[in-house]
Amino acid sequence: MGNCCSDEMGGGGGHAGRHSVGPAAAAAAAAAEAASAAADRFLRSRGAGASTQVELSLSASNLGDQEFFTKSNPMVIVYSKSKEGALEELGRTEVILNSLNPSWNARINVHYQFEVYDIDPQFHDVNEKMLKLEEQQFLGEAVCLLSEVITKQNRLLTLKLGVSEHNLPNPSKFGELNVQAEESAGSKAIMEMVFRCSDLEIKDLLSKKSGVPVPICKTEVRKNDLNPKWKPENPLIIECFNFSSNGKHDLVLKSQVYVEKYLENNRQTFLDYISAGCQLNFMVAVDFTASNGNPRLPDSLHYIDPTGRPNAYQRAILEVGDVLQYYDPAKRFPSWGFGARPIDGPVSHCFNLNGSTYQPEVEGIQGIMSAYISALRNVSLAGPTLFGPVVSTATAIANQSLANNQQKYFVLLIVTDGVVTDFQETIDAIIKASDFPLSILVVGVGGADFKEMEFLDPNKGERLESSTGRVASRDMIQFAPMKDAHGSGISTVQSLLAEIPGQFMTYMRTREIQAIS
Repeated sequence: MGNCCSDEMGGGGGHAGRHSVGPAAAAAAAAAEAASAAADRFLRSRGAGASTQVELSLSASNLGDQEFFTKSNPMVIVYSKSKEGALEELGRTEVILNSLNPSWNARINVHYQFEVYDIDPQFHDVNEKMLKLEEQQFLGEAVCLLSEVITKQNRLLTLKLGVSEHNLPNPSKFGELNVQAEESAGSKAIMEMVFRCSDLEIKDLLSKKSGVPVPICKTEVRKNDLNPKWKPENPLIIECFNFSSNGKHDLVLKSQVYVEKYLENNRQTFLDYISAGCQLNFMVAVDFTASNGNPRLPDSLHYIDPTGRPNAYQRAILEVGDVLQYYDPAKRFPSWGFGARPIDGPVSHCFNLNGSTYQPEVEGIQGIMSAYISALRNVSLAGPTLFGPVVSTATAIANQSLANNQQKYFVLLIVTDGVVTDFQETIDAIIKASDFPLSILVVGVGGADFKEMEFLDPNKGERLESSTGRVASRDMIQFAPMKDAHGSGISTVQSLLAEIPGQFMTYMRTREIQAIS
């Protein structure tokens, strides 16, 4: 939201803004060619997140004039708002003298992450650095989310200034605030180095050496080559090992390593795709198995509290949906249930929450909530817990979008209270889904032991392998128990969300899909 004030003496001017920055979380694939598991774990352990620096440019038009003899002299102050509501000043613009249509030259740097941001601009008319805001006259306010700015194709959002709790001498006219976001140049910079070796020492009896830099990333294996030249990578530390299938690689580099080629250029970023019109489409699947308990009883995970307090399923949907909804202009979300028996029907492992036979989409997050509550009244909880049908249905939607050349990326949220029973079918469906523009977030609710679900987390388990021996083409699924998300500190659900931009960019880069305005 934003406020506007004016000094009775006609001195300087000011504008304040805030954004609610959700918890930072480690994540993101490092390389376009899909980094190895070792490199991926290394980056995650050091907090490599999907974040970037964004510069906010600010201007206003037709500001309300609270001065009698001169025009206001506005200035902008931008604040960061913590989850607890505390404000911290991020920066200030210069003062624009005697203007009701100011355009500030100073840029405000904001650390953007894949979360909801609330921009709170306040206008003041004060001296630039030593201002006392409580002494200034309020001129107007506006409310927006940073994601609303980012998702505009030109990243420019115009806000109508208004008033809430302040009494203004001239409340009939407030004007407009223009907020424009630009990604900092440094966020797009990429360095590329090509390495080569010569005269490697032979340690294998029957073959020549293979070069493998670790742990930042791994190159491809160059078999039977004592003068290997690897494809471009971007490691920070270089060690050359002799590859062994048992994982015990021998350090063998006793010759020189050369930088064959060094390049610096800019690459497209997550925000480039979003501002070019690429959409993130939210999808939901809810576990209706009997282990959740009778929905009519307070101890059930599906119990609908008459006071309006959301249950664990609703919390998970709200936490993820409240972020993703702003990246989908249509806000029509496919929503399914699984593990329940519809009235006079067999158990279904993928049914539309809204009760429709053919149309799974609902309108907005509130539409998901309404369909979920309605489904609880119209199905009988059953079982077992199967993910395969839901994942396959979501993959089919992503496949159809791809066939229609739509710039869309899908995020499926599965909320469950137990361990899947169709392990291999689920793995087969996930590996197939990895070829399509889709990420899967699995959130476990309730007090079950979810240790067996760690097979879904590539950071804790081994690489997923299908029944035919195929492995996933990229990392696109994450699991976390909800019970870890609501203690003190970082929300696990929000940590899962922080994985999405990295998975998105891995898909786009490996398939050489460009952001097209």
